[in-house]
Amino acid sequence: MKYWLVKQEPTAYAWDQFVRDGGTAWTGVRNFQARNNLRAMAQGDRALYYHSVTGKSIVGIAEVIRPAYPDPTASEGDWSCVDLKPVGPLSRAVTLEEIKAEPMLADIALLRQSRLSVMPITKAEFDQIIKLSKK
Repeated sequence: MKYWLVKQEPTAYAWDQFVRDGGTAWTGVRNFQARNNLRAMAQGDRALYYHSVTGKSIVGIAEVIRPAYPDPTASEGDWSCVDLKPVGPLSRAVTLEEIKAEPMLADIALLRQSRLSVMPITKAEFDQIIKLSKK
């Protein structure tokens, strides 16, 4: 199993809407590195759901239920999407400030490539964020 972090503005598609929908196709990614990360996802992989711009916190866990396929929202170019379903919310949201303050997360992609919308994370990083959510 691999671990990922996906970012979404809560004003565009909040965690609560994702849960109400029961899942979604993760479409609209138009960055080559993020697209390649989508293509590296496998069914069963886990992803942390991060609210960007407003809120700036990790709020839940999603699961990849369909690996990469052509993005139906792309009118041109070679773009991909995956299908995600919610696994559950974190015990409490883990803020960007908490992530920045945690030495074990100093190398997390969220801090190194802050504008990337889909990024890999390590199992240790995933586990540390879950631990922080329980404090």
